[in-house]
Amino acid sequence: MKKKKVLSVLLAGAALLSLVSCGRPVKSTIHVYNWGQYIDESVNDRFFKQTGIKVVYNTYETNEELYAKLKSGGADYDVIIPSDYMIGRMAGEGMLEKLDFSRIPNYQDIDGRYKGLAYDPHDEYSVPYMWGVVGIVYNKKKVSGPVDSWNILWDEKYKGQILMFNNSRDAMGIALKKLGDSYNTTDIGRLNAAAAELERQKPLVQAYVMDQIYDKMEGGEAVLAPYYAGDAIVMMQESPDLGFAIPKEGTNLFVDAMAVPKGSRHVAEAQIFGGASMAFMH
Repeated sequence: MKKKKVLSVLLAGAALLSLVSCGRPVKSTIHVYNWGQYIDESVNDRFFKQTGIKVVYNTYETNEELYAKLKSGGADYDVIIPSDYMIGRMAGEGMLEKLDFSRIPNYQDIDGRYKGLAYDPHDEYSVPYMWGVVGIVYNKKKVSGPVDSWNILWDEKYKGQILMFNNSRDAMGIALKKLGDSYNTTDIGRLNAAAAELERQKPLVQAYVMDQIYDKMEGGEAVLAPYYAGDAIVMMQESPDLGFAIPKEGTNLFVDAMAVPKGSRHVAEAQIFGGASMAFMH
């Protein structure tokens, strides 16, 4: 199983939600919307066998894709796993259900460092699932010199061999850090400067990708790519030629968390799924 963006599981059972249906299968269907390669999909079959709840499972590549789908009203999902900033936005726009923490007994086991964060300061809408950082995956045999700065993604020596995020938040964040700015700046001048950096980089980029990075980097089609630490760990296990570095200018530390979209018709079942999926993973 490739765990997308995973640097560390918070604690065994960190996002466990109570398995209230034990011994009495529930005959219903839930719709789960998740990042690609973020969970072993065999979990869905095991979950059905244990609970009688069928899982219809779909994936997205960016938080913005998730947001647009839900905002349009054209989607009916019961479990989603957005990143921190998107949870804050969706909660602020009334797009998430408040969770019933009496059904989440193992919430107490989550490391306190991941509670009360800015995106959900009162811990009302989400349960932390995974955390990680953004860095650079590189081919150790084909990249010369140190990989310690975001600047290497602008190095003309690697023209046509560089991959870049097809993800506005992370792509802009990298350009901002390269310029010494914050991921979260609201200064229009700095945002325009970062956009200009991405325009300058464009002729060097082979492709703008997300999950496709696995095949391209492991297959030697590209030599440099920004990506998430958890993915990098998996790729390095599968391909010893690959390495991973966190640039000296700084990076993004993120938390992805389970949440229930507003209007879900299966809130209880969604909580059961959250618990079972983490239990099966451990």
